[in-house]
Amino acid sequence: MTNRGKRTDLVHGGTKRSQWGELSEAIFLTQGFAYDSAEQAEARFIKAGEDEYIYARYGNPTVAMFEERIALLEGAEDAFATASGMAAVNGALTAMLKAGDRVVAAKALFGSCLYILEEILPRFGVEVVLVDGADLDAWRAAVTPGTRAVFFESMANPTLELVDIEGVAKIAHEAGALVVVDNVFSTPVFSRAIAQGADVVIYSATKHIDGQGRALGGVILGTREFIRKTVEPYLKHTGAAMSPFTAWIMLKGLETIDLRVRAQAASAEEIARAVSDHPKVTSVSYPGLPSHRQHELAQRQLGGKGGTVVSFEIAGGKEAAFAFCNALEIILISNNLGDAKSIATHPATTTHQRLAPEQRVSLGIGDGLIRLSVGIEDTADLVGDILQALDRA
Repeated sequence: MTNRGKRTDLVHGGTKRSQWGELSEAIFLTQGFAYDSAEQAEARFIKAGEDEYIYARYGNPTVAMFEERIALLEGAEDAFATASGMAAVNGALTAMLKAGDRVVAAKALFGSCLYILEEILPRFGVEVVLVDGADLDAWRAAVTPGTRAVFFESMANPTLELVDIEGVAKIAHEAGALVVVDNVFSTPVFSRAIAQGADVVIYSATKHIDGQGRALGGVILGTREFIRKTVEPYLKHTGAAMSPFTAWIMLKGLETIDLRVRAQAASAEEIARAVSDHPKVTSVSYPGLPSHRQHELAQRQLGGKGGTVVSFEIAGGKEAAFAFCNALEIILISNNLGDAKSIATHPATTTHQRLAPEQRVSLGIGDGLIRLSVGIEDTADLVGDILQALDRA
């Protein structure tokens, strides 16, 4: 069949079966591969054909199944799976950049992404300029001819500020720059970043793709030429490959991602509405609410969905935020997101702790801010847990 539905591809896409006809995808847990002859080994090192493998750092049948399936979901030509989300961010940027290149990035980024941009890339002579990601005029001013790449989170962590992918892509492409998008919060279920102008899309597969707190992983998606001629040579020699067992876990995660993420987003919207009326909550950020200042953009960019994360500020700063977290009975305290279990995070003291206080303030990360990653528990139970914890904050 052609033009199969998304959920069908998420269950069957990219599957390669051995002679045994296994129902669930096989885990090819091997670091190397044997050849029928020395001549075959020589030929494979000159150019490996489709479904021909040399070494697990270069490629593996289980990993290839995951890469093909996630590419189908994203609408990309190809993908390269990595050991973690940060390996994907670092690999995509470092593989394409050299001394003298210029990168323009949104300043609202996850702490480790900022570390790569502010600390690592400049060591190797890459110029990095940070801008307000929501301001298209700021992008226009910063993206000069000769800019090699722009980089941003399509939905910022943890403030849920959106970047207009189509708007930034137009500016970047006019200057000859590649558009690199960290798409974790938007999820591959709701976002179609490549169709909207992104050249490269990155996911931490640790989040919604696994979705059950089991394994680290990442993936870089783009054109076949970019993945195989730019990304693959760099990553296969520097060793950021995803393990076959992790790839198998991610394949299992993809089978249910559409069902999970849609359920999580529906609960997240109900929770966002519920906390908006609580007297101890001073502000709520959820792109699915009309009150979100970028709600119209969210409607256009995410198909009317707001994602699986709600962020809200509690009056009373760190003390009140800690009291809220400690009063939760169902929701867990952790720093992950996109999990089947609901998770509360205090970004100022965890995920964004390394930022200077004034930097956190400029990004909208206050001491009372809570980032809530909504799981698949009963929505009424989650709302009840949050409201009782707010009452006790």
